Amino acid sequence: MSRHLFVAGTDTGIGKTHAAQTLVHAFRQAGERVAGMKPVASGSGRTREGLRNQDALDLQAASWPPPPYALVNPLAFEDAVAPHLAAARSGRPVTWPPLDAAFEALCTDYERVVVEGVGGWLVPLGEGISAEDFPRRWMLPVVLVVGIRLGCINHARLSARAIAADGCRLAGWIANIIEPTMPLREENIDTLRACLPAPCLGVLPYRIAPVDAANLLDLSPLG
Repeated sequence: MSRHLFVAGTDTGIGKTHAAQTLVHAFRQAGERVAGMKPVASGSGRTREGLRNQDALDLQAASWPPPPYALVNPLAFEDAVAPHLAAARSGRPVTWPPLDAAFEALCTDYERVVVEGVGGWLVPLGEGISAEDFPRRWMLPVVLVVGIRLGCINHARLSARAIAADGCRLAGWIANIIEPTMPLREENIDTLRACLPAPCLGVLPYRIAPVDAANLLDLSPLG
């Protein structure tokens, strides 16, 4: 099994970057040399160094040692819209050569690479490319981030079924509390534990810092 991982989400805005940062910090605390990666990102700001996406910057900052931004986020787009639309508006299509090159460079320099996807499992990125192609192409086990809110059980089960149907292995899942006042929250998490075909790696409290949340994860199922 690959030591590198792909972090998928049940939807947009459920805390993939937060969970990916937490994983990076957890592996760092275990003594590993680890890098976060956000291959494709829309919603990037203009800087003197070029376009910069905040999620990618957060992953870069969590990594040790911090890799060059161009390896963390080889394809950044300015418009804060669906990535395939952002790519089309920029005139720069999403293609594999820069993505493969960045991933291979990180794999050479780091023991572990945590690759964060875009949106949910089936988000299109361009002609013939969508988010689920990353773990398939790079043969990565998947960690699914489940945003704990109303509807999370259905979204999580559908995502797990799609991951399996696409020939990928769900190595584990992380519960991320995004609605702290959700009724019957613990009962929902217990239902997810019973329904999902992979172990729960941890439950992240609302707005906890990733470096602190790292202590709450069980990395043993990830090898």
